[in-house]
Amino acid sequence: MSDTSNTIVWRGMTRSQLDAAYDNTKAVPDVAQRRDGWIAHSAVMRKENPGLLDLAYGPRERNRIDVFRCGRERAPLFAFIHGGYWQRNDKSMFACMAEGPLACGFDAAMIGYTLAPDATLTEIVAETHSAIRWLRREGPRHGVGTGKLVVSGWSAGGHLTAMALSLDEVDAGLAISGIYDVEPCRLNNLNDKLRLSAAEAASMCPVLHLPQRKTPLTVAFGTSELPELQRQSRDYHRARQEAGLPSVLLPLDPHNHFSIMEELTSPQGRLSGALNDLIVALG
Repeated sequence: MSDTSNTIVWRGMTRSQLDAAYDNTKAVPDVAQRRDGWIAHSAVMRKENPGLLDLAYGPRERNRIDVFRCGRERAPLFAFIHGGYWQRNDKSMFACMAEGPLACGFDAAMIGYTLAPDATLTEIVAETHSAIRWLRREGPRHGVGTGKLVVSGWSAGGHLTAMALSLDEVDAGLAISGIYDVEPCRLNNLNDKLRLSAAEAASMCPVLHLPQRKTPLTVAFGTSELPELQRQSRDYHRARQEAGLPSVLLPLDPHNHFSIMEELTSPQGRLSGALNDLIVALG
């Protein structure tokens, strides 16, 4: 067998370099402690707000939504899609991300979905679309979803946010540290579970399939994130601008891929502020 260790697979990078270019966990020394903090904080929030947890929007085990209400009539809805490169984590550990939006007068819905390899990326996108449609259709029975809906997500959830912007049910988007060109993920170790073909990767690329609807989007990322993650956000924002789509680029200094979420859990955080800005702009 020939040695392919020095073969260039993507933008001047070998396979091992491309693996490292997308390894957010290895790049952040305190990721385990930060993740444990999210889990503990979210467990308390779910315990204190048990009334609207694990609402089913589809037939599969992870087709569930947690809803948290701020108490305002016709409040805008923050619909959040978690990250984990489409193959790990669970909505329950991200309940704490609703705290900033709730304090700012948003209701919040935390969306779960089937993980790879139990679902293809195409199926995951379809599930999150079903969840958003469910929130519009069935949410009012639970006291949410009658006002403006801002879809949001972090990391892989940023990708799923971008893929949802074409839906009539969505009024605006806040994509955080997302993936908008899926092809490098097909070429690195993430594809061990994603099992993407070249055709599916292309069909699931937001940067290649910009929406026709002029749904406003804020594209946020940390200035201490891996260079490839920063490039993804900058390139997607540029593509939207060139297509005449309303897009705001929000680089947040000095954040990395994980610390950036502090700007969402705090009512005074810059991501919470970006949500408010989107609602103000919608009128």
